[in-house]
This record gives sequence, structure tokens and C-alpha cells, in this order.
Amino acid sequence: MRKKAIIIGVSVAVVVAIVVLVLSLDVFNRPAIGKIAVISLSGTITMQDSSLFSGETITPDLVKDFLTRAEQDKAVEAIVLRIESPGGEVAPSQEILWEIERVKEVKPVVVSMGGMAASGGYYISTKADKIVALPTTMTGSIGVISQIMNVEGLLEKLGIQIETFKGGKYKDMYRGFREMTQEEEEIMQEMIDEYYEQFIEVVAEGRELNKEEVRGLATGQIYTGTEAKELGLVDALGGLDTAIDLAMELADVEVARVEYYQPPRVTIWSLLGFADAIRVKLSGLSARDIMLLEILSHKYRQPLFLYQS
Repeated sequence: MRKKAIIIGVSVAVVVAIVVLVLSLDVFNRPAIGKIAVISLSGTITMQDSSLFSGETITPDLVKDFLTRAEQDKAVEAIVLRIESPGGEVAPSQEILWEIERVKEVKPVVVSMGGMAASGGYYISTKADKIVALPTTMTGSIGVISQIMNVEGLLEKLGIQIETFKGGKYKDMYRGFREMTQEEEEIMQEMIDEYYEQFIEVVAEGRELNKEEVRGLATGQIYTGTEAKELGLVDALGGLDTAIDLAMELADVEVARVEYYQPPRVTIWSLLGFADAIRVKLSGLSARDIMLLEILSHKYRQPLFLYQS
């Protein structure tokens, strides 16, 4: 009886030893499968977070958080940015571009364009290692626009006179309560020209094209993915799978699993907050009253310069 117990004990010990050996050979010594991080960026490029009224937005903070997460994850071999955007504001576009430039020094970055990646959407794509577009993608739209609404005539019809007190000759030139002078228009155009040249330079550097060649393409025109490929504005035609394959190739990996990063969702609490604010604002006001209230109560603002189609 005692002998049988000893035999059973030895058998269990042998089995455990074999299991440990197999695990050590098959798992611990086997190289871990890397990851390709796919980051979805959808909406207008701005500093304002996504909300019920702004819709989806792409902000520098959002992009930085995603890229930092991918950068710090040692398992991530490469990054694919899935961009769906008509463009947006100049300053946040520049911040996002800097973040992409910073991260690509550590890990390969490939852009996969959706149905539209134009103007600012194209601007933030230019410094990626590779750009992939669908044949039908609307892209390009290389240019800058800024508009200031002049409501002087409307105020006159409503019998409203604005008294302005300022320190600085041009301090009220962006308010839209009067017609801009020729000198002010020239100042605005100089700023537009500066941002336009910056756009051209970024495209030329990112795509390794001659600046004059880019200038010829920078008419604000939207190009299809097929046209953009022929013009050297993108590297390849295809969808997300093509971009992932390119990312794996750049990272020199044959097998990888894809991890999708999703933007934070707008909560019901934030939506309720917006709804309450709008309800209070609109209560008892006619359409004309609302429009007048917006004109008279809007805060002082600088002109909005857009890389937007």
C-alpha cells in the first residue's frame, strides 16, 4: 500500500516537471507578438473637445494622449492614424503635426485616409512615414482661409450704434462692427500669405517635393486619392489593411495584432448640461432676438485662420 503511494507521488512529480519544461520552451522563450496601434481621428481640427454641438473634433490633447500611449507601450511596433477630416484651425493643426513628428522618431507612423483628409486633414498627414489614400478620398485642398463677418449694415437697420473704446489702432479690426480699412485688409492678407507659405513648406518637406512644384498644386483644389497619388501627395492607394501592412513592413515585423484606440465618448451628463444651457438661453426669445443677442454678446476674438476645405 505504501509502495503504491510512492509510485503515484513520483508520477505526479514527473508530470509537473514535464509541464514546466514545455511551458518554459513554448511560452517564455517564444518571442511576444507585437502590436500595430490604429488611432482613429475624425472631425474638425480644433482646440475644442467633441460635444453635442461641435460634433466630433480632433484636438492636440487627444492626439497627444493617443500617441503617448502608443509610444509608451513597448509592444506597439508601429502606429496607423486613420484620418477623416475636412481640416480646421491653423494652430491646433501645427501642434498635432509636431506630435506626429516627435513620435515618428521612435516608431513608424502611417496615415490611412478615409473619405476626406483635406486641408488641415492633409496638413497633419504630411510628415508621416507613409500616406495611404482610397482612390475616392478627397484630399489636398492646400490653402488658407479666414473670414470676418461685417454686421455693420444689420446694426444700422436695427437702430443699434456701437461705441468702441480702444487702445491700439487695430484693436477692433476683427470685431466685424465696421468695414475694414485698406490697411487692415493688407495686414490680414499678409498673415494669410504667411500661413500659406508655411503650408507649402510643410508639404514640400514631408513629401520631398520642390516648393515651386507644391505651390503649383496649392490652389485650394481638392484632389481624389488617385490624383494625389499621381501628384506625389500620397504614397499608395488602398484602405486600412494596406496601411497596416505598410506599418508592419516599416517596423520589420511579419506577424502583429491590431489594437484600435477609440476616442472618449461624450457622456449623457455633458449632453444634459448643454441642453439646460440652451433651454435657458432660448426661452422666450424670437429668432431675431437670438441673432441680435449673439451679435451683441460675442466675446472679443482674434481672426480664425483655417486650413479647411
